[in-house]
Amino acid sequence: MACAATKPPSAVTTRHDWRSEEVAALYQLPFSNLLFEAQQVHRISFDPASIEIATLLSIKTGGCPEDCSYCSQSASLPTGVKASKLMDVEEVIAAAAKAKEAGATRFCLGAAWRSPKERDLDRVIPMIQGVRQLGLEACVTLGMLDEGQAKRLADAGLDYYNHNIDTSPAYYHNIATTRSMDDRLRTLENVRASGVKVCCGGIVGLGETVDDRLEMLRVLANLPEHPESVPLNLWNHVVGAPIADRAERPDGIAFARLVAVARILMPASVIRIAAGRKYMSDELHALCFAAGVNSIFNGEVLLTTPNPEGRSDQVLLERLGFHRAATPHMASRCHEAV
Repeated sequence: MACAATKPPSAVTTRHDWRSEEVAALYQLPFSNLLFEAQQVHRISFDPASIEIATLLSIKTGGCPEDCSYCSQSASLPTGVKASKLMDVEEVIAAAAKAKEAGATRFCLGAAWRSPKERDLDRVIPMIQGVRQLGLEACVTLGMLDEGQAKRLADAGLDYYNHNIDTSPAYYHNIATTRSMDDRLRTLENVRASGVKVCCGGIVGLGETVDDRLEMLRVLANLPEHPESVPLNLWNHVVGAPIADRAERPDGIAFARLVAVARILMPASVIRIAAGRKYMSDELHALCFAAGVNSIFNGEVLLTTPNPEGRSDQVLLERLGFHRAATPHMASRCHEAV
């Protein structure tokens, strides 16, 4: 399949030295100009009508010792989420097989831990191996990792490790006090050094400013290597979460602007709209796809929060003339960025 009827530029320069004023200038472009630039960049690396489907499963829910002020799974917050035990391997593989039948090419496992213990990895590694044996990419998010833990996961064949930075360094103290932004970045360094691909993005609508959102993207874009996957989350309202008192999700146009900036800053990264899609209209989904999104999570629950139900995603993709990626985007680019 051709990438586009109109031939885009053949290459894009990947940068790691973005300045704050440059990122702000992109965000402030006339909307049509910003989307045009994002689309030009997008078409260099990806089929613009192809959407990757990923599925996220909570394999160990609740009881987390962290105090992230947006999270339903923190043991210190009165959110009503009860702690569960780690799922059995057979249950996880069955869920992965069901996700594959529904069109997913990546299966993501999430556990509410500050950092996994070695005995935890002993149980998670067979899950990773089982997911990959199904022909799916495997991604996990298990909290902070040291070098040895990252290497164990790499040796098991893990494709991606998710560890979001959540927000800007300046706003991070409003999000959590049990770990720092430096802790987050150190885990990303350990994952990268192990050879596992990095999945890292953030959450918007936590009371941060537009400058905070752009700085979050700038931090990611200025890493020595861009995250191969960048999830952008809208905060899902959680009863009992302290952030609810100051949370305010951006309007649709502001969110689409953020997506477009992310696409321009990180031209070869898969950009996913993740949590909060239940607040998005079909029209906003379409706008985000036009701005450079090429992945979504399916399934009716993301960890503990709602996601679009039933066949709504498939119906929307059909209305837009899009198709589900038959293989992971990282292996099916139309062009190679340089």
